[in-house]
Amino acid sequence: MQKIKIIAVSALLVSGLSGCMYSDVERAGIGAAAGAGTALLVNGSVGPALLAGAAAGALCDDVNLC
Repeated sequence: MQKIKIIAVSALLVSGLSGCMYSDVERAGIGAAAGAGTALLVNGSVGPALLAGAAAGALCDDVNLC
């Protein structure tokens, strides 16, 4: 349950930060950092989390999330 709370808070913080970025590259960088940071907090795999975060950050404006 603690891991879910950490992931949810991280997702909220990242979505707020990603709205401040103007390009896909900037949002991908924020997403990658957030994914890796969250993985470190919950003792998960950093590589896949970094890639997923980067993809989510880069694509969030395409689906009107940021």
